[in-house]
Amino acid sequence: MCNGELSDLVGSMSSPITGKRIVLGITGSIAAYKAADLVSQLRKLEAEVHPVLTAGGAKFITALTLQTLARQPVADDLWSEGNGWQPGHIELADHADLLVVAPATANVLAQCAQGLAPDYLSSLYLVARCPVLMAPAMNGKMWAHPATVANVATLRGRGVDFIGPEAGMLACGYEGEGRLWPVEGIVERIKTLVAQS
Repeated sequence: MCNGELSDLVGSMSSPITGKRIVLGITGSIAAYKAADLVSQLRKLEAEVHPVLTAGGAKFITALTLQTLARQPVADDLWSEGNGWQPGHIELADHADLLVVAPATANVLAQCAQGLAPDYLSSLYLVARCPVLMAPAMNGKMWAHPATVANVATLRGRGVDFIGPEAGMLACGYEGEGRLWPVEGIVERIKTLVAQS
């Protein structure tokens, strides 16, 4: 087999997310620690992962951990976005192939549904024109609250895709629907969405 044939074979076996720019929003849920595994799995598939960490998310996982795993700087402050002329959140959104928010809290779902933009992630969401995937994680009562149900319906109506949450024992001690969908399942949905776009 010559080098060209080998290159073609390797290229045909690559993942649909190889070389794709995935923006990963991490918000203030106990499930934020799973973002480390999500970043690692996406990097193994040779995706370019750009973490965006909210203030709440930083209570559960550090920017240093995400930066080390992603090999990219972590965006976490809307007011210190670098040295370029274009605001960082707009530049990042303009070049994203997919925006994933995992975990997505009730607060972030509400901000996105209502068009509020108090931080980097919510501002980026408003300017993003790529597909968006939300992976909710929260207390089951919060997930079932009419306000959250309405916010999810609003976002779905605007084309936002959702995965989960799943049912099980929650960090708050209750059992119910609210757990972050398994990381492997989120990765599979990411592959599907990128392949479709």
